[in-house]
Amino acid sequence: MALKEDLAAKPPCHPRACAIQDCLTKNGYNEAKCSHLIDALYECCDAFYKQNGDDASTVSCPKPSLLRLKLKQRQEEKSK
Repeated sequence: MALKEDLAAKPPCHPRACAIQDCLTKNGYNEAKCSHLIDALYECCDAFYKQNGDDASTVSCPKPSLLRLKLKQRQEEKSK
């Protein structure tokens, strides 16, 4: 997944959101098996908000404040 292409998608980051859905379906909705794709979506969403500002929106991404909370939580999980 190339970040530049996923940011340019309509809607932005949509390919990454679809990849999560596909992964969850294939893995019996076991989120742990798809966490790398969730990280990839959050990376795209973070870049989207940095590029377009916190007032921007895309259906593929959580609101900026929730995204930052999720990024922080995931980072804390990885550092345990």
